[in-house]
Amino acid sequence: MLGLKMATDPRWANLVEKNIEEVLTDHAWCEQKAATNAITLMVKYPHYPELVKEMIKICQEEIEHFGMVHDIILQRGYELGPERKDPYVHDLLKYIRRGGSKEQQLVDHLLFAAMIEARSCERFRILSQEIADAELQEFYHELMVSEATHYTTFIKLAKKYGTNIDVDKNWQEFLEYEAEIIQQYGKDQSIHG
Repeated sequence: MLGLKMATDPRWANLVEKNIEEVLTDHAWCEQKAATNAITLMVKYPHYPELVKEMIKICQEEIEHFGMVHDIILQRGYELGPERKDPYVHDLLKYIRRGGSKEQQLVDHLLFAAMIEARSCERFRILSQEIADAELQEFYHELMVSEATHYTTFIKLAKKYGTNIDVDKNWQEFLEYEAEIIQQYGKDQSIHG
């Protein structure tokens, strides 16, 4: 369903288990950034009512997820560390075209968001299946479902608003690019790393 061309090695979950506190902090900040991205889309494209409505929902869910991760951090006696940089997202941004029509810019932004949601969904699936912590298995299963919904929302909106663009072709090309860069990731104790 996600269309990702390169799967994460399930052994990545072993890295995660070695430092759950670090991964939870990284995850919390990923959720905050996803909420911020939804707000950015609303601010840049307020004249698209369906987009605004969907971004309101996504923003609310993402900030709720941030709160849920923060609660787990506190329940386990950990501390939310400072915001983390996300090299994977930085590498994805290199693919986005600069300039071009407003329609192309919107489609690129929506596909960028869809890609992050797709990879997050895949990583959450791995965590829900591979880590030994039963509480986190259940938690990540729930988030996997949510991320899949966000992914499909972004793709649907790209197709709706990209009427003069071959969105499917753009998406396939972006998937190929993502498959190249993801090869250098999956070796760190972070959601995308």
